[in-house]
Formats: sequence, C-alpha cells, structure tokens
Amino acid sequence: QLLESGGELVQTGGSLTLSCVLSGGTFSSYTVAWFRQAPGKEPDFVATVNWSGDRVAYGDSVTGRFTVTTDNAKSTLYLRMNNLKPEDTAIYSCAAKLRSAIYSIRAMYAYWGQGTQVTVSS
Repeated sequence: QLLESGGELVQTGGSLTLSCVLSGGTFSSYTVAWFRQAPGKEPDFVATVNWSGDRVAYGDSVTGRFTVTTDNAKSTLYLRMNNLKPEDTAIYSCAAKLRSAIYSIRAMYAYWGQGTQVTVSS
C-alpha cells in the first residue's frame, strides 16, 4: 500500500515536499516513482529511483527543479519540488514495482497510491 501526503496550494516560485509511505512490503525490494496528471491531460512521468539510490531519472519538465529521494528505514519516498510553476499543478501519485530497473512508463508499475493534489497559483 502506498500513501502520499504533502500536497497543497503554493505560489509560483515556491517549494514543496511530497511524501509517500510504502506499507505491507519490504521497501528495499522496490523501485519507486512519481507521476502526475493535470486535468484534461495525459499522465506525466516525474521521477523514479531504485531502492539503493544509484539509478535515478527525471522527466524533462522537472529536471533541475525536482529531487527524488528515499528513506529506506522509514519506507518513504520523497519529492522535493523547487521553483514551482503553474504548469506543475496536478495530482501527484507515487508508484512502485519490484526489482531495481527504472522506467518512466506507467504500465511498468504495479502498485499505486491515491494521489495528492498540488496547486501552484500564478
């Protein structure tokens, strides 16, 4: 089970950190990721990292602004978002898959959270 938190309303240029707690499994067995979906748009890959942290990838629109990290002791995935823009407004969902290969494709992830809303005001 994945549970996200941290989404809220923030102004343009602001920062926000999202969290995702994985329960019911061994965190070190998984690769985890963030995806987002804005109203009326296709889902967008944000970032992914394997449990050891040596494989990381970011979507083009967030590279240089967002950072994904994990705390294996807490079974938690984080997404630090800086310099937020109105186009970052979306529901952000975390996802997990077994094994260490990382992917930017939603279909490769078997486990999903419900999502948390991030709204960036202009």
